[in-house]
Amino acid sequence: MSEPLVVGARRSPLSRAQAAWVGERLRERWPELSVEYRFISTAGDRDPGTPLPEIGGKGLFTEDLERALRKGDIDVAVHSLKDLPTDLPDGLTLGAVPSREDPRDVLVVRESPVAAPRDTGGRDLLRRLPSGARVGTSSLRRAAQLRAARADLEPRAIRGNVETRLRKLEDGRFEALVLAAAGLRRLGLWPRGARVLDEGWLPAPGQGALGLQCRDGEDGAAARIGALDDPAARAEATAERALLAALEGGCRVPIAARASLRGEDLRLRAAVYDVDGGPPVEAAGTGARASAGALGRRLAERLLEAGASGLVERARRLSP
Repeated sequence: MSEPLVVGARRSPLSRAQAAWVGERLRERWPELSVEYRFISTAGDRDPGTPLPEIGGKGLFTEDLERALRKGDIDVAVHSLKDLPTDLPDGLTLGAVPSREDPRDVLVVRESPVAAPRDTGGRDLLRRLPSGARVGTSSLRRAAQLRAARADLEPRAIRGNVETRLRKLEDGRFEALVLAAAGLRRLGLWPRGARVLDEGWLPAPGQGALGLQCRDGEDGAAARIGALDDPAARAEATAERALLAALEGGCRVPIAARASLRGEDLRLRAAVYDVDGGPPVEAAGTGARASAGALGRRLAERLLEAGASGLVERARRLSP
């Protein structure tokens, strides 16, 4: 390719950092390659005050990038994969899922916590939050998980980039936040009051992974982007996204999933949460890496048979 390869992303600091990471990986492989960046305001960015479930619709952070891709204004769109709908538009393809960053969630408290004698991380810190603590999150899934873990907590909607959310925490508007570990790590931020949420606390499908989208059938850009694909990350994302698609989930349904590849074996854990804070429906399964999509669909069927269909319908009824 004699012309520059144009990388598109959202205008947020995290999206810029993710685009820069992709550009660096491309230049590592092709030092002669010229990479340009184009940063685009998306529908989700243009309405920063409304909670995401209230805005509604698919592709709040992706459709504007896809439009630029189809028009030829950019050659690759860099998405946080958890934001990318599972049904891609005709003519566009998921060209690569690069190596995955930490997929877990993180609980961040305003004051650096004093470790308990047997501090087990974020879940231990969550148990020690005071009753009525305001916990900021933009995610319906995280709010449902918080209610399921502790009915006395007060999940509150928060918007803005990572730095803005951390400032709101420091200003005393919240006692804690739930954020993605991947975003903190990619920005080089790790507050002293941060603890990883594990021990069964599942992330959003695709969290921690990037989705590099390009036009289908264009050998030049597609070949460059395809070289960044990581087989392990691709298999994990395929299983998680297949489950999400089979459940017909979106930002209005609290669904969590995490796949882990060990050799050729892929283990998938998933849950559908109750928006009212009741117990979730959970399931886990194992399959071959080559059958990642089938594993996701099979586990979705098990969740639906176990009662998740009622939770999905309730979430849709209660969403704006």
